[in-house]
Amino acid sequence: MGYLSLFTGFMLLLVSADNFLIMFLGWEGIGLASFLLISFWCNRIQAGKSAVKAMLVNRVGDLGLVLAIASIFLTFKTLDYSVVFALSSCAVDMKTSFLSLELDRSTIIAFFLFFGAVGKSAQLGLHVWLPDAMEGPTPVSALIHAATLVTAGVFLIIRCSFIFEHSSTSLLIVSVMGALTAFFASSVGVVQNDIKRVIAFSTCSQLGYMIFACGLSQYSIAFFHLANHALFKALLFLSAGSVIHGFGDEQDLRRFGNLIKIFPVAYVMILVGSIALTGIPFFTGFYSKDAIVGAAFTHGSTNGHFAFLLGILAASCTAFYSTRLLFYAFINRTNSLKVLMENAHESTYRTLIPLVLLGVGSIFFGFFARDMFLGFGSPFFGNAIYSLYQPVILDFEFTSPLIKNIPLFLTLFGTGLAFVLLKINLGNETYSSILFTDTPQGNANSVTSWKSFRMLYTFLSKKWHFDQIVNEALVHKTMLFSYQTTFMLIDKGLIERANPLGLSFLFDTLKKNVSYLHSGAINHYLLTALSFLIVIFLFSLWKVFVGNAFFFLLVSYGFLCFCVTLWVKM
Repeated sequence: MGYLSLFTGFMLLLVSADNFLIMFLGWEGIGLASFLLISFWCNRIQAGKSAVKAMLVNRVGDLGLVLAIASIFLTFKTLDYSVVFALSSCAVDMKTSFLSLELDRSTIIAFFLFFGAVGKSAQLGLHVWLPDAMEGPTPVSALIHAATLVTAGVFLIIRCSFIFEHSSTSLLIVSVMGALTAFFASSVGVVQNDIKRVIAFSTCSQLGYMIFACGLSQYSIAFFHLANHALFKALLFLSAGSVIHGFGDEQDLRRFGNLIKIFPVAYVMILVGSIALTGIPFFTGFYSKDAIVGAAFTHGSTNGHFAFLLGILAASCTAFYSTRLLFYAFINRTNSLKVLMENAHESTYRTLIPLVLLGVGSIFFGFFARDMFLGFGSPFFGNAIYSLYQPVILDFEFTSPLIKNIPLFLTLFGTGLAFVLLKINLGNETYSSILFTDTPQGNANSVTSWKSFRMLYTFLSKKWHFDQIVNEALVHKTMLFSYQTTFMLIDKGLIERANPLGLSFLFDTLKKNVSYLHSGAINHYLLTALSFLIVIFLFSLWKVFVGNAFFFLLVSYGFLCFCVTLWVKM
């Protein structure tokens, strides 16, 4: 509870700050609190590894935010929001060199700000930490991955709309990256078997919707979806946590089944959250997701149509994995141990009351708040959001009904496809349970299509090989460089030889080498004494014949030959 309060305090600091420096303090604070919360079960090795992974990946994104803050101060000589936003248009004409390119200062600042948001909001490339963060307690997932930490990047982009609106290049990058993330995460969520990971990839997908809405200059719609998403995603996480807690801490969907009678309240809440998530009409998620997809279609640009296409495909995948989750957990035949089924129980009223409240919000909030967020001329945001692009949500109202209902058609198609694959075609078995069995009997075409289906399933289950690429191209190379160069060459080599430990080792070695000269043989000692006498004699000769270097070298060479001869004979 202390960590949750610490997290909440830093989050309030982030959203209430009036300058970038205080905002960055809250930004780093929630990163620290997330590390503490994810690794809360410190007896689990995977929890510690996931916390370290989340911390390191977020440090990569935070580097971009640090560079953005430095660029802002270099450009405007202040970090105050009001001054920076008022002067943001002045940075358009300021050219600077970055990566051998002449770019507007506003483009560089906006790009670095977005780079910081990519790490915190788990966009494509830096999303690898989000699924592993499910190792934390379920209330932590509901807090961090629903309404606060992962949406901090979206909040940053909306807050800095004055800067982004003066950089068309950055807006293009934001919209494309958000659309790709929405489709990628939803496609991967289709094949996940951990109930919390399914919801985690759903979070990543919904963040993609918010990001590409910002890239299309529809900041108010993005903020509306952020608020709606906080309700139904917190509902899904807490309801899943209620089922996990009452079912012996089991999280594998394949071990669930036939729980609708044991967890009736949790089933209804997950059903409500899933319907709101998929965007079925008259639920909260419909009003914001439909507005985002409609704004993408009526934007009139190539990146808008690209975002519209991937957005409706992501909506179909969202409906598929939401239906799959409900089927696996509550409708399918049970595949769990008898002792778990006998001891399964619904949570207490103190746990269920927040679920019911969130369920009511997931049903009604979108309807009652849509005019406040999206109403034409609504004074809700005042001057907090700036957009050079004219509102396109009105244009979508006059679009063909067939176009307007495409997201709904694909959502229903995803739901129907899930029922077909899960129940009708495969009988009482599920598609993922027989993917790893022998090839089904049939003609050559059916066998070929089955192999293609298995290849697609494997590709999605490996998360598009992003983890493999990151591990092999970055992590392993970095660890090898860190061990061979920075550790063995610098730490163990240069630093240890130059510090007191290295000097003591050097003098110890010299002491041992000098001690070997004390052989105890009288002839060795006589030779040493004779050598020093001859050295003194030669030094005297050098003083006398200092101008004749040739004579001095000749005498020195003769002395060296004499000493070697005596040493060999001894």
